[in-house]
Amino acid sequence: MLERLPLVTLYLSERCNSRCITCDYWKSGFGDMKLEAVRELLPELDALDTRDVLVSGGEPLLNREWREIADLLKSSGLNLWLLTSGLSLVKHSDQVAARFKTVTVSIDGTNAETYERIRGVNAFDKVCSGIRAMVDLGVPTSIRVTLQRANYPELPDFVALARELGATQVSFLAVDVGNPHAFSRTDNYATGLALHPDDVVALREIIDELEHRFESEFSNRFIAESPAKLRHICDYFAALCGQGDFPDVQCNAPEFSAVINAHGAVSPCFFISGPVDAPRASSLRAALDSTSMQALRMAIREGRRPECERCVCSMWRESLETTAEDFALPEVRNA
Repeated sequence: MLERLPLVTLYLSERCNSRCITCDYWKSGFGDMKLEAVRELLPELDALDTRDVLVSGGEPLLNREWREIADLLKSSGLNLWLLTSGLSLVKHSDQVAARFKTVTVSIDGTNAETYERIRGVNAFDKVCSGIRAMVDLGVPTSIRVTLQRANYPELPDFVALARELGATQVSFLAVDVGNPHAFSRTDNYATGLALHPDDVVALREIIDELEHRFESEFSNRFIAESPAKLRHICDYFAALCGQGDFPDVQCNAPEFSAVINAHGAVSPCFFISGPVDAPRASSLRAALDSTSMQALRMAIREGRRPECERCVCSMWRESLETTAEDFALPEVRNA
């Protein structure tokens, strides 16, 4: 049984205004989280000592009630963290700034051509303007990049772009190519995203150069990942090419967090679907403590879930016997 749940990821919408080649939400997403459903969830979050809520989707700002939902969560003492495509940030910048403690924008190209090739819309300049708007309003705003074959050569340019836009941090993930649960994918989602063997060699050389060129950015965590963790991304792509094992994954996210989708279904993490027989979020405690959910967390803990072997996004907390403040939103610095 989980005694506390410091962090919750809440999907406000399954719809999206991007057309990413890595994701199918824009094709099949249709549901939005309802304000009343969030209202019913609040006593459960309070009882579980939840302090931080990552508001995500789909694109959460497409939910017509996102302002009311954010106001409700914030008025309950919760810290709000927005994960967005950034397409609507300029339009809603003042309203976002009034409600969210921090913002993370997904941006997978450092120029209009690469951005449109991956995200399917001609919106690079609009997203950059949105990031600048948030920075000008004093909201800590970070950039998240999904590295794939179409953009890995631009890795150093992403660091420069983050600096230029005034972002507080830039982070990198490898593209996930094998998980049908994440991103609302179907069996025929886009392929050709992973690096080829010669690309892996090139990426290792880029990271070697990056480590020397941006030494201070690594030391002050402007680049969120260490050089060693970036090399794990190389190892992941090498394993996909049949060149060695997948890097070890250290993750205990299901022990301190949960994901609630737009329909109220509860999952232990982003990449693993919750049991079909688990109660909905209006009975969050019942969902977390159900026999099937406890068994699922045990399987994850013991390394028996195949999704974990190829996981591209892991979270680890050294101690789960800490106060809620120890699970606060990530601190980022722009030195």
